[in-house]
Amino acid sequence: MKSFTADRLLLFGATGDLSGRMLLPSLCALDADGLLDPKLEIIGTARSDLDDHGFRNFARESLEKFLPADRRGGVATFLNRLTYQPLDASSTDGFDGLAAKVGTPEQGLAIFLSTAPSLFEPTIAGLTHGGLAGDNVRIGLEKPLGIDLGSSCVINDAVARAFPEDRIFRIDHYLGKETVQNLLALRFANIMFEPLWNSTHIDHVQITVGETVGLEGRVAFYDDAGALRDMVQNHMLQLLALVAMEPPVSYESTAVRDEKVKVLRSLRQVMANETVTGQYRAGAIGGQAVPGYDEELGKPSDTETFVAIKAH
Repeated sequence: MKSFTADRLLLFGATGDLSGRMLLPSLCALDADGLLDPKLEIIGTARSDLDDHGFRNFARESLEKFLPADRRGGVATFLNRLTYQPLDASSTDGFDGLAAKVGTPEQGLAIFLSTAPSLFEPTIAGLTHGGLAGDNVRIGLEKPLGIDLGSSCVINDAVARAFPEDRIFRIDHYLGKETVQNLLALRFANIMFEPLWNSTHIDHVQITVGETVGLEGRVAFYDDAGALRDMVQNHMLQLLALVAMEPPVSYESTAVRDEKVKVLRSLRQVMANETVTGQYRAGAIGGQAVPGYDEELGKPSDTETFVAIKAH
């Protein structure tokens, strides 16, 4: 893969939950560590009707909430990198204005899409319309890429029409977690575990992802997705694959991916009696009262917030 340097970073869904909770704090930490190019400009875009000042206020509040206190020394410098352009991504009308806001990168443009599945296809069309899909552009796609196989194929086909494969990066942010990254080392570089990590010595493996937050700004997305689409078909299947895969021939991304695919192809069909779903009710977390899902949503819903699956 050819070396690529960007002096523009365009964030779609910039006022969303993932951006506030993870993307902006991570970028700020990278900036504080001197790992961002001094010339890098970060342009946020979303449906929210904000200007540059409003977006910086959103970012400041997010950093104060989600960035550890000992990492906040460079917040002011980081905020100066941020600008914002409101956009209705469902129409190509606003993409000329977005392109003007992005300007002409001296080196390259990196785009990160953190949007609802229904917006991927029109967003790609808008990027093409606005001249933001050129040879010096790389694009990252954050899950979920569709709601099923058919819609996922439609999204991938739309992206492929605008960008060649070597300029597309499909992202599951769970793979960036330190514990997840350490799984391969724990398994294959540990002489105590590696010879015993098989069905002869292990009866079963239980993978639990317990969230401590409710909807918190994810109302529209979560009630359409539910826990199965939000957590199981991406994050938890990635964890399952890392736990069950055979040693890859190398630790290059393609070799690791190939071993993961072998695990997924070997899974038996999950039967109804091997699946349990549920929905949280009012209770307490850390001594603080929290509303039930229906109460937080404001209407009755059958969307599952709990899923347990027995896989073979």
